[in-house]
Amino acid sequence: MSNKDKKPSRGLIMGTKGIWIQLMNNILSLIGRNEKLFTQDIFAHETELRKIVSSSSFLVLGAAGSIGQAVTKEIFKREPQKLHVVDISENNMVELVRDIRSSFGYIEGDFQTFALDIGSIEYDAFIKADGKYDYVLNLSALKHVRSEKDPYTLMRMIDVNIFNTEKTMKQAADKGSKKYFCVSTDKAANPVNMMGASKRIMEMFLMRRSTDIKISTARFANVAFSDGSLLHGFDRRIKKRQPIVAPKDIKRYFVTPQESGELCLMSCIFGENRDIFFPKLSESLHLITFADIAVKYLENLGYEPYLCITEDEARELAYSLPQQGKWPCLFIDSDTTGEKDFEEFFTDNEILDMTRFKNLGVIKNKAFFDPELVAEFEQTINKLKNECAWTKGELVDLFFKMIPEFGHKETGKYLDSKM
Repeated sequence: MSNKDKKPSRGLIMGTKGIWIQLMNNILSLIGRNEKLFTQDIFAHETELRKIVSSSSFLVLGAAGSIGQAVTKEIFKREPQKLHVVDISENNMVELVRDIRSSFGYIEGDFQTFALDIGSIEYDAFIKADGKYDYVLNLSALKHVRSEKDPYTLMRMIDVNIFNTEKTMKQAADKGSKKYFCVSTDKAANPVNMMGASKRIMEMFLMRRSTDIKISTARFANVAFSDGSLLHGFDRRIKKRQPIVAPKDIKRYFVTPQESGELCLMSCIFGENRDIFFPKLSESLHLITFADIAVKYLENLGYEPYLCITEDEARELAYSLPQQGKWPCLFIDSDTTGEKDFEEFFTDNEILDMTRFKNLGVIKNKAFFDPELVAEFEQTINKLKNECAWTKGELVDLFFKMIPEFGHKETGKYLDSKM
């Protein structure tokens, strides 16, 4: 038996499991929790989950992002027959493989990575050459509210969040896949920003294609310390000896990376056609401000937060305060475009199943969408791209046409203008 075929010993597995539990507990503590959200549901369905995963093949798109990595790990550790993962980020893909090998070792199934842009012709050739997967999971997305600040990044967000989804969904249907899963967001429920609205429109495209292939999705809260998030930025600021900045007036729900992976996999495997999974609100899942997490984070590192009044003061004190066991912080009120006052996972007109799972709720959807409106959106975007000229106003107007109740408000201020 070659070294690569050897499985890690039970002692090694228990050792890495212990480290993972310690890391998980640390994240839970920072977001104000002391227990995981989905333990009971995972335990109750683990036998069936493992049976299905171990006898199936999977394609994970956007696999090197924070949620994509979490989903990939949840699939890998249940030993699928085939697991192919795709992401445009070559470096993050390398880290994903190193992480998996260091945590779980090897499986007998076919595990491969592909550094591809799913909107490219190279990806199309990859799918044409094989493309046989039981389950296709799409975790790729432009997730930042700040992406709506200019018309060009906004168009790319539309491409990634909506049209890449439509393309890969059609490919999965053509290749005979059993199920297509695509992650949505809590911000798609009564959206106020373009990112949330793009995901809401994406859900309309999912509904349209649900007659060709079974689909399911998930809406959930912020993933704590995910790549590019404000919490992830705390770690970067500490390493670079820079001030911690956080809004003090915005409360959000947070899930851990592992919980995001569990939620997506549960929806993919157990979701019926058009189901949207979401975490039930409970004592375990509660709102917390970014500023409160910043304080917990600093205290966990042994620093006392020092509240500054201006950016200049915070930058200047970053050189001297850490030597005194303190860290400069700037806690501010939010006034940027696209910030939602509160978070919600469903709307008043959606039908809920709150009994099937202990900590997972399910939105039960009929294939409700306006086919003419969806087709018009598709045609208009293609026309603008073919002309290679468009304005943000044109895109915003189109979003309002798709979502008449869209609560978008332009303040003229964006996160890129802040520290």
